[in-house]
Amino acid sequence: MTVACEPTGHRWRVLAQLATQRGMAFVCVQPALSSWARKTEDLTTDKTDDKDAVLIARLTAQLRCYLPEPVDEANAAWARLRHLGARREQLLEEHVACVHVIRDMLECVWPAALEAAKWPFRSATWPFRSATWVAAMTVVMRRDGGDLSRTRRLGQARFERAVQAEVTRRGGVRPFQRIVRRVFTALSDDAGVLAHRPAVFERVEWTLSDWEQAWAKLEETEARMTGVLDEVGLRRLVTSIAGLSPVGAAAILAQTGDLHRFTSARAVVKHAGLAPRERMSGTFTGRARLTGAGRPGLRVAAWRAVWGCLQTNKVYAARYRQLTGREHNKLTPTQAQTAVAGAILRQLYAVVVHEQAWDPVIAAQGTQTSRCGITRSTP
Repeated sequence: MTVACEPTGHRWRVLAQLATQRGMAFVCVQPALSSWARKTEDLTTDKTDDKDAVLIARLTAQLRCYLPEPVDEANAAWARLRHLGARREQLLEEHVACVHVIRDMLECVWPAALEAAKWPFRSATWPFRSATWVAAMTVVMRRDGGDLSRTRRLGQARFERAVQAEVTRRGGVRPFQRIVRRVFTALSDDAGVLAHRPAVFERVEWTLSDWEQAWAKLEETEARMTGVLDEVGLRRLVTSIAGLSPVGAAAILAQTGDLHRFTSARAVVKHAGLAPRERMSGTFTGRARLTGAGRPGLRVAAWRAVWGCLQTNKVYAARYRQLTGREHNKLTPTQAQTAVAGAILRQLYAVVVHEQAWDPVIAAQGTQTSRCGITRSTP
């Protein structure tokens, strides 16, 4: 006997555990597939539990189903990685939301503050500059209550000491003096809606605190994700791909689960919705586009990994230049980045499944001749 259902949220895992405890096979049917079958049944979208049960049983008998992730103890580490990945996405959304609120509010009441630092919100790239700007904003928001003249009367020297103390309290060493001086100069700028400054400064102070808390939680979550990579013994393998960080690889694997359950590297690309879709009819040939199906989170994780790989991975950088610079079928930068994202997923699959470190020669040329004269092909 085989038990089949549509995967809905996390509730299907309860059914999977019950089936496993009773020694029954368990499979899932894609909701999109059952929806299409429902429409082809009688050209309507009628939905009842009895009709859906018959459709799911019919699709399962036709083997139009798939094996979901196991729910046993052996898969506990992968389950933890998936939940940590979901937590990371939640914190990233919260972090970005705080940045947008701070930027929007300051653009309204005190735009000069945003011009004090070139990249005030990029703490991952320029930690001292971002920490200095945040510390200076914290000092101003706590002291003034919307009246910048109060901090201005401190003088530049005392203001710099206050920012230095705030940076030290946050675990920093020293502030970036150029940003401190620019923030102090911005205290004399009267551009913006002055009447709203007290209320906005109060809100910005709270949002700055939320932003920092989200960032601290994000760092802790990413550390735990890389710890899971060590637990399953994949950190060395996945980071052998030049430009792919442990966090980037963990974010991808959190969406895919154990790559051994996929039949091929192309199946992983299809799972991400990065496989091309052709449109041909007679003499008509349409443009190939991405399917857009699968897991959006996996597509986003692969897309984020592209940026680091293009900076430090010579193979991917050369591939990007070739796709955007060739005369025939020239791709746009976005299309080329999408192609690189698919290549990252395929080669990550090969590295994990075949337990072989990433080789730039194989990645670039597809084959490599060993010392014994044996040619190995890229999986």
